[in-house]
Amino acid sequence: MSADRTPANKAVSETQLIARAQQGDEAAFEALFNTHKRRVYSLCLRMTGDTAEAEDLAQEAFLQLFRKISTFRGESAFTTWLHRLVVNVVLMHLRKKGLQQVSLDEPDGSREEPVKRDYGEDDHRLLGSVARIRLARAIESLPHGYRSVFILHDVEGYEHNEIAQIMNCSIGNSKSQLHKARLKLRELLREEAKNLAPEESELSGLDPER
Repeated sequence: MSADRTPANKAVSETQLIARAQQGDEAAFEALFNTHKRRVYSLCLRMTGDTAEAEDLAQEAFLQLFRKISTFRGESAFTTWLHRLVVNVVLMHLRKKGLQQVSLDEPDGSREEPVKRDYGEDDHRLLGSVARIRLARAIESLPHGYRSVFILHDVEGYEHNEIAQIMNCSIGNSKSQLHKARLKLRELLREEAKNLAPEESELSGLDPER
């Protein structure tokens, strides 16, 4: 029975912390910070690929949270709202740096690679078939629009409707960007595999046709 009550109690506890933080309770805000700091930093790190930038952006995200927590109305889960805030902080930083990006609002003009279905379970083999360091390097090479959706869906485990809320885009656009990100990852991994000796490629599991 106690195990069944734990998730509910935890949710109520966080709801209470949010309410107190919205009233300016610094201890409540610190508790929220301690609860979410690792995930916020992890998301920043995956999106930037740079530890120093990730630390700075995580701090900036929590400063934004401190300023904006009063605007949280509970219309979505707090974690979804927070992650949207974090993603916006990171994307704004990347825009200021002028790094290569792909707008999530641009129309999908692709004709040669139409999105016919939601590519899901089969693609998860990609994560298990390559060395983590090579996959991480390939992910870092993705344009940031693609990378953001890929990380939120395939790494963080968000559904497309949640990503649409976080990224301020349509569900169809989220699916399209994820599809393009996976195609780009395969291309990057295929190019890397060509530079490996045949035996090294076989051992590393980087055969893109598997």
